[in-house]
Amino acid sequence: MFRLPAGGAALRMPWPLPALLVWGASWVIFIVASRWLKMSLVEAALLAAGIAITFSFRGDTRWRRIFIAWGFPLSLGASGLIGEVPAWAWLLPLALLAVTYPVRTWRDAPLFPTPGDALKGLAGVVRLKPGARIFDAGCGLGQALHELHREYPASDLCGLEWSWPLRLACAWRTPFATVRRGDIWVADWSGYDMVYVFQRPDSMSRVAAKAGRELRRDAWLASLEFDVPEWAATRVLACADGRRVWLYQAPFKAR
Repeated sequence: MFRLPAGGAALRMPWPLPALLVWGASWVIFIVASRWLKMSLVEAALLAAGIAITFSFRGDTRWRRIFIAWGFPLSLGASGLIGEVPAWAWLLPLALLAVTYPVRTWRDAPLFPTPGDALKGLAGVVRLKPGARIFDAGCGLGQALHELHREYPASDLCGLEWSWPLRLACAWRTPFATVRRGDIWVADWSGYDMVYVFQRPDSMSRVAAKAGRELRRDAWLASLEFDVPEWAATRVLACADGRRVWLYQAPFKAR
């Protein structure tokens, strides 16, 4: 599966349609940039490859992300234009991918931004005192921090992101929050009143184990879209796009 924002909703497409669409879009960008915008072939190729890499983060498995990211560069190489592009230029997309989203983080959720208004109404369901500490575990570019800031404007917002380019971009986009670089699985969650996650189904057991060990009594775990199968949700927030925010308050109760 693959997800694209569509007016705040998620558009799901069967494989391999996402890869074909991204590859086609990358070729359109390459042609427009090189022929009409008069960019050099290297500049146009890097621009198109950057777009492909950006959308590859939305693939739901590692191999699909690789296929989406590398379809355009490989097809460009096979097209015969590669002779006009310096050999070193082909290493840049790989370097961009490795720096922006390190391989060690691919076992976690890919870059799935929290959709706009996905957390609308959360403050009415979970009431937190002014100054409450809220932690976005894996803040990416800061979309969830914006959502949380709207709901809890008087809170102390913190975000953690392993990718340093994403961390810098997030800090620039969210001056109202404290954004640090680090590993969400190593960070201490015990000092927060709410921890927000947007993970994958297969990593929710890891989230539950860490939250169960570290979150203090009455603290909240908020998970967009994916629940903890072993726990009974304390409350559930229905999102406008049909998703759910699963809310659990410590001490957590088994189903």
